Amino acid sequence: MRKIRTNKSETESTNIDSDSKVSSNVFIVDESNYFSRIDKFLRNALKNVPLSAIYKILRTGKVYINGKKAKEPSEKIEIGDRIEIRGEDVSKYNRDFKELRPAKMKLNILLEDEDIIVLNKPAGVSVHPGKFVNKPSLIEGLKYYGEKNGFEPFLVHRLDKDTSGVLIVAKNRQVARELSELISSRDVEKVYIALVFGIVKPQRITLPVDGQEAVSVVSPINTFKSRLSSKAQDLTLLRVEIETGRKHQIRKHLAGIGAPIVCDNDYGDFRMNREFEKKYGLKRHFLHCNRMSFYFKGRYYNLEAELGDDLKHVLKVVESENSRNPKR
Repeated sequence: MRKIRTNKSETESTNIDSDSKVSSNVFIVDESNYFSRIDKFLRNALKNVPLSAIYKILRTGKVYINGKKAKEPSEKIEIGDRIEIRGEDVSKYNRDFKELRPAKMKLNILLEDEDIIVLNKPAGVSVHPGKFVNKPSLIEGLKYYGEKNGFEPFLVHRLDKDTSGVLIVAKNRQVARELSELISSRDVEKVYIALVFGIVKPQRITLPVDGQEAVSVVSPINTFKSRLSSKAQDLTLLRVEIETGRKHQIRKHLAGIGAPIVCDNDYGDFRMNREFEKKYGLKRHFLHCNRMSFYFKGRYYNLEAELGDDLKHVLKVVESENSRNPKR
C-alpha cells in the first residue's frame, strides 16, 4: 500500500477558486487520480491544457506540493498531497474550460448530516462540467444547494456520466481530505451492480488500468438468455466490489475478461449494444453503484441506492422472458 500523507492543516478541493483575482487551481491526490510524478499528475488532471503550457507552468515555479514549490517535473507525489497552481489561470489555455456556476437542480438525497451529503446520482448527469457537457453538472447543483444550506460541497470520488448510484460529497474541506484518505486506504467498501454479455464465474480481476494496480472482485447474481438477431445471447447480472478506484476500472476489467457491460459503447460491442437498446430501450450502460460502507468519526455508514427505473425495467423484461422460456 502506498504511503498516505496526512497534513491536516492544508485542505482543498478540486474546484476552481473563483473568489481569487487569479484562479487558484487546487487538487487533492487520491487513488483515482494518482500518478507518481507531478508532471504526469498534471497531464492527467489538465487533459485539455497543452503539454507545452503544463511544462511552462512547472518551469516557472507556479506549482506547489503541500505548500512547497515543485522543483522539477519528475518530482514524486503521494496520495493525500495537495497540489496547487498559483498565479496562473490555466483556463486561458483551455478552450473547454467552464466556470462552475450554481444551478438549481433536483437532488435525490439518501442521507445528510453535518459532515456529508449522499446522493443517488442519476444517469446522464456529469459530475463536473467539461467537454461536450451542455447542461448543468452535479457539482453545480450541489453548489446551489450548498449556498442555500450554508456549506460548500467537495467531491471525494467520481462516477461516470452514465453510471448511477451512491455518490458521497463532503460538506467542508477537512472532511473532504479525511474521506479521500479513507477511500485511498481501501477502508471503504464499494459495491456495484452490472449486467454483462456472456457467462461470468466468480473471480478476482487484477488487470492493470492505465499502468496502475486495479482490483475488482466479481460475483454472479443471476444468469439469463436474451434473443438478439434470432440468436440466444447469455447475460450475467453481477455484483462487483472494487478494491481500487481507477477511471473506468469496472468497465475496462469486464471488457478485459470478454464480458463487456451491456450498452457500454466505449468498451463493448456496438452492434450488440444497438440491438439490446432497440429491444429493451436501455440508453446507457448498465452499471450502478449500489452500496458504499465505512466507519467515519465513530459512526458506521451503510449507504445504499436502488436501481434506476430504466435498469429495473430491463431486469423485469429479461426475467419475464426467461420465466416463460426457461430452457431457451
